Amino acid sequence: MHGTTGKPAEAATGKDLATSRVMLVLLVAMNGVAPISLYLLVPALPVLATTFDSAISVAQMTVSLYFVGIACSQIIMGPLSDKFGRRPVLIAGLSLTVAASVGCVFAQTLPQLIVARFLQALGGATGMVISRAIIRDLYSRERVGGMISLVVGVMMIAQMVSPLTGGLLETAFGWRAIFYAIAAVSVLVAVLIVVALPETRRARTGDSGFRTDVGSLITSRPFVGFMLCQVLASQIIFIFAGGGPYLVINEMGRSSAEYGAWFATTAFAYLIGNLFCVRFAPRHALERLIWIGLALQLAGSLLNLFLSVAGFNQTPSWLFGAQMIVMFANAFVMSNSAAGAISVRPQAAGTASGAMGFLQMGLGSLVSQFGAWLGGHFSSTLPLTAAIFALSLACASMMIFVVPRRKRQAEGE
Repeated sequence: MHGTTGKPAEAATGKDLATSRVMLVLLVAMNGVAPISLYLLVPALPVLATTFDSAISVAQMTVSLYFVGIACSQIIMGPLSDKFGRRPVLIAGLSLTVAASVGCVFAQTLPQLIVARFLQALGGATGMVISRAIIRDLYSRERVGGMISLVVGVMMIAQMVSPLTGGLLETAFGWRAIFYAIAAVSVLVAVLIVVALPETRRARTGDSGFRTDVGSLITSRPFVGFMLCQVLASQIIFIFAGGGPYLVINEMGRSSAEYGAWFATTAFAYLIGNLFCVRFAPRHALERLIWIGLALQLAGSLLNLFLSVAGFNQTPSWLFGAQMIVMFANAFVMSNSAAGAISVRPQAAGTASGAMGFLQMGLGSLVSQFGAWLGGHFSSTLPLTAAIFALSLACASMMIFVVPRRKRQAEGE
């Protein structure tokens, strides 16, 4: 790792192995603050509704507005990290998370808690956007996708146990203990950043600045194509998560616990996809990995569409079996298209990462509602699987029609 020399630091072999492990821990930790904080509270939602004598739908706003906070953080913190550096913006964001967590602890009304949760997300999601920028600062273009997959894969393991941890904290100590835990974790991550993370932002040239960065990015076909490919791929997750519960529980007559178990299979497939991506990334160009992912994603979504037309996947085993193929492939598409997007203008990696994350989360909130409508208003799985196939086609279209063919691109090698 080097400071702001403008050269990517390769920290993966020989004497740098220890540094690489420390960096992995830091990237996972900063990337995990927001999503882990989100899922820690989910088991306590019924308790919040009872405590504040409110409907569960109102308590749910502690989750829905949290997503809004994550989206807003992406578009704000990314450009700030390009201007002021990764370290100060990360520390400021985590400080906001700590203050907001304390606010959650002392909240006396549900609206107060909802506002504090929004601020908690605004600060916590700083690590999500800046971790991608740091990866681009430190690693060559062809290694970025693998590193993103590695960070996501490790973080997912922690994320999977977050609801259980939150439930245990609430049962043993009450719901406010969850926010004490979030504040403590945020302080710990901030201390690790202060002690172990050097400034990685690339040196800024005279023509650099927010307007220049934005203008350069929005007029770049590679950036627009890679970004939209990543964002559209992420919507497959949102739409299936929105519609799946209604189809499995209401139409197929299964319990919520059984739905949770089936949904875990798609998360597991996504995790395995990320681990495969880590293995293949050092030996293949990111465009090649995107195309492998797109081919498998199209095949899996077409299989699910066929099963819907034929009437086979009215049982969870067929529906989720085909969706596992989609999610395995989705990991290849998302991590490598994200790598392509943030590599177009490396000195503006924070701005590029922020724009991508903002679109992903902002559009995702709408698409998940659309998925819920498809699952709740139709007795067949066909509308949902058709929408997933359409999103898969749209991803491929971005690579075919928007991203130009690349021989040996000069961008961010």
